[in-house]
Amino acid sequence: MNFVCQQCKQPLQLDASLVDLAPSAYDIVASSLPPPNPASHGWKASGSEKLAQLPSPSTAKAAWRNSVQGSTSSAISSTAAQRKQPQRGPVHPNESFVLLQDSVIRTIPSNLPTTSPSHPKKPSFSKSRSATGAVPPAPAPEEPPHPNPSPLSHHLRSSLRLFNLLSSRTDLDHPLCAECTHILLGTLTRQLEETKKERDGYIAFEKEVRKEKEREASAGANKSEAEAKIERLKDEERLAIEQLRAAERERQQLEEELKGLEREEKALEDEEAEFWRQHNAHLLKSAEQASQLAALRAAYAADSAVLDKLEKTNVYNDAFCIGHDGVFGTINGLRLGRVPGVPVEWAEINAAWGQTLLLLYTIARKLDFTFENYRLVPMGSFSRIEKTTGDKATYELYGSGDLHFGRLLHNRRFDFAMVAFLDCLKQLMDYVKSQDPQVDFPHQIVKDKIGEASVKQQFSQEEAWTRALRHVLLALKILLKWTTNGSNG
Repeated sequence: MNFVCQQCKQPLQLDASLVDLAPSAYDIVASSLPPPNPASHGWKASGSEKLAQLPSPSTAKAAWRNSVQGSTSSAISSTAAQRKQPQRGPVHPNESFVLLQDSVIRTIPSNLPTTSPSHPKKPSFSKSRSATGAVPPAPAPEEPPHPNPSPLSHHLRSSLRLFNLLSSRTDLDHPLCAECTHILLGTLTRQLEETKKERDGYIAFEKEVRKEKEREASAGANKSEAEAKIERLKDEERLAIEQLRAAERERQQLEEELKGLEREEKALEDEEAEFWRQHNAHLLKSAEQASQLAALRAAYAADSAVLDKLEKTNVYNDAFCIGHDGVFGTINGLRLGRVPGVPVEWAEINAAWGQTLLLLYTIARKLDFTFENYRLVPMGSFSRIEKTTGDKATYELYGSGDLHFGRLLHNRRFDFAMVAFLDCLKQLMDYVKSQDPQVDFPHQIVKDKIGEASVKQQFSQEEAWTRALRHVLLALKILLKWTTNGSNG
């Protein structure tokens, strides 16, 4: 007969120890298995077996067993007698028997499964490992005993009895292969660990309950104290209820206040939003005005700089630049005078006299001064001075180097023009001194001389004439400075 694993359905090969299994070995295996499930087999567990199933320590079980030992001693004796003569099928000559001691009999459960035809088992069904509460499968019906069974049928029947016993006492069908057995052992080991943890929890809870009972017993609480405590607790409950109601009323008031505060907060938020909008608009306007102000300040600073530059600028100094070039006095770079060894063209001298007459005319006009007896006519290199009284003669303020009789008469008129210019210069100098006595002119004018040097060209040395012209330019420079920078400037 071939056996298969009841879980993975793989063929099995039985071990030699299971092939030739003695009845004594069968009884030992049966005694080591847990009792069958009473719900599924209609079997009522005894008190000792119920105790074995409880998750309590061994000391508690021993104490309970000692308390009921007297009442169960007779039952144990009768059970032991029955175990000495177990009910089995017909005895065959090839079976062996072993006489068990009383100490061994005590450890064997009293109710062993039998294979009599009067108690047939239910058919076997395959179960999953996680199923709980299912009806355990019953082994296949045994073949009726033969009067002279063969050794092979005896061994098969013995193995089937063992597998039926294991299947009836456990949640799995047997036989199992080595791998399925290993998996089953691992699962049972985990269940054992969990059961131990649960048992330890129950033990700890039992200890706490015992300690609580001991504390209550030591406190000596009686019925009156318990009633007083109950009344006190009722009073506390009524007080707590009143406090709860007051707290509820206060909570409602607080909720109303909270709603009012929320409305006020919303109004404040709207007001704040409007304030920030106005503030941002004001900031934008302020930034725009600040930008305009900065632009105006920059324009004002630039205009002030230009104005300061213009105020410091003297256009008369630029228009009439008076200086010197060696022994010559110059106006706008034109030399005025002649010395031996340095030939100066009359065109340059005439142009210098034109600039000089224009300068005197400009200063008099700025000071709103009118010359007596003379009128200045600036015309560049051909300037002249007209006499306003007497014969009203006109004197040309330019000369020539031609040596003929007509030119001599012209040079004489040139001398008269230079003397008239010196007279006009003296009038303006006197006017400035009358306005500002602190003005000092280094060279005084007396008739045709300025600083002991005559302005006439005829019958005088060229060095003296050049020096007199230099003195004239110096006086004009002092007048120009006072006119532009003084009280009249």
